[in-house]
Amino acid sequence: MPQLPDDLDAVAVRTWCSLALEALGRERAEIDAINVYPIADGDTGTNLYLTVESAAAAVEAVFAAHETGATAPATADAVRAMAHGALIGARGNSGTILAQLLRGMAGVLADGGDAAHLRLALTSAADAARQAVAHPVEGTVLTVAAEAAEAARGEDPDLRTVVTAAYEGARAALARTPEQLAVLGRAGVVDAGGRGLVAVLGALVETVTGQAPVRGPRTASGNAAKAPVTVDGGSVVGLPVGGTPVEGVTEGGLPASAPAEGPLDCPEDGSAGPAFEVIYLLEARDEQVARLRTRLDALGDSLVVVGGDGLWHVHVHVDDAGAAVEAGVEAGRPYRIRITHFATESGHDVRVQAEPAQRAVVVVVPGDGLAGLCTEAGATTVIARPGEPPASGELVEAIRRAHAREVVLLPNDAALRHTAAAAAEQARTEGVRVALVPTRAAVQGIAALAVHEPDRGFDEDVVAMTAAAGATRYAELAVAERQSWTMAGICQAGDILGLIDGDVAVIGSDVPHTARTVLDRMLAAGGELVTLVLGEDVPDALADALEEHVREGHLAVDTVVYRGGHQRAPLLIGVE
Repeated sequence: MPQLPDDLDAVAVRTWCSLALEALGRERAEIDAINVYPIADGDTGTNLYLTVESAAAAVEAVFAAHETGATAPATADAVRAMAHGALIGARGNSGTILAQLLRGMAGVLADGGDAAHLRLALTSAADAARQAVAHPVEGTVLTVAAEAAEAARGEDPDLRTVVTAAYEGARAALARTPEQLAVLGRAGVVDAGGRGLVAVLGALVETVTGQAPVRGPRTASGNAAKAPVTVDGGSVVGLPVGGTPVEGVTEGGLPASAPAEGPLDCPEDGSAGPAFEVIYLLEARDEQVARLRTRLDALGDSLVVVGGDGLWHVHVHVDDAGAAVEAGVEAGRPYRIRITHFATESGHDVRVQAEPAQRAVVVVVPGDGLAGLCTEAGATTVIARPGEPPASGELVEAIRRAHAREVVLLPNDAALRHTAAAAAEQARTEGVRVALVPTRAAVQGIAALAVHEPDRGFDEDVVAMTAAAGATRYAELAVAERQSWTMAGICQAGDILGLIDGDVAVIGSDVPHTARTVLDRMLAAGGELVTLVLGEDVPDALADALEEHVREGHLAVDTVVYRGGHQRAPLLIGVE
């Protein structure tokens, strides 16, 4: 049995994220089913899962960077990574609020993980989340967070006591949410976002006690909610609402018949809500964000702006999606923009889907420039920004967005192999035939996409794309962040590294010379086509010089140049 932590150190934070992801994975469908506020779009559980998945991935990245060290990462590094991962991966209204809750906790836990710090962290989290919401509503996840913090107050120095008290307080608060928010009472369910937070706190209990807590909300009297019983006709009666039986509701707040999907009265007056959900990450200064809040608040509702230190996550429901994005442009640099249309007719969701295409390609690209290129080629793209690899849920969403019976998935990064495999497996359970071509670089993806022919047999197409990718050697230039040992010798911080097929092969002092050396080594083994993908700050003159260098030394080799936009590497190279 693993040793239980006496405080929340980095290892405990890692365990918490993993257990929270497992818990939300188990309860995702049930949480989706009870999602009726602020929009009954049936995705709160999924959004919370994707948010925590991103947080967990960020923590794993911190541990991966310490694999060769004798000690674990610092607690501050782990909790900050958790908060940052949640921020950049937050989905939907509840996921955005959860990201702010984790950020609020991280600000305190970075200084210590004992019982006293955890109490402060819970209070800081509840306060930060409430401040991030333009118009807080009781009976939501905000209430559950506040009650959890209140229940944890006291002087007990035992971490397990504090965590358990917070969890029990959250469960009791969750059971009371239908009494506080009329839309929940009418539907006979507890708040979906609040239930997700209870699952996350339950994972924290399991982390520090070694035992999974009792599942489901508590009644107002503090007793566990009664398990459902079957009565004549097969209907279900439970006690999720303060001990009052609600027909058609199971334990944990799941309705026997889930509410119909579609926008429901956000202002609780029976009127239809805004038509669009707009979400984006924003790089902006604090004073600009203050003005942005005011402008977006005038445009719509469900406004949540979380983050800080120059990076923000914006969520709002509006009728004018363009105006919401323009407001972000005026405030700073918005990216990862997602716009969802809530199509309504008499308050009910209208989902008119075109017949799915026979085949599509989903490709991960490192920058906006290649995203445009691949989109023109007919592919559905997912952008992997520097330090922000896509989670499996994001790839699943892209496969759904492609809306095809057959999908070829190109991850274009060796580190995304397992993530892409998980996404493919999930999509297969939804009836989509998915083939994963294990491309390890963007230039291999470009080569594979170039030979894609949707009119030929699926297996034949996959084989051709795999062969084209496999025949493409890849390289990239990178800037060394610190002194380290490499296969090419010792590099110093600031050196230009030339990586061929993932290994450092050249150490140089400048980009042009290193690029020429890398090209010469790659072309020594032969080749017919060189592909150059330039980062946004790389001048066109470098591409011209490299084209001339290839032409002088290899007359039969053609060169093609693309602009990659904002990508991690200043230069990507492919040789076919």
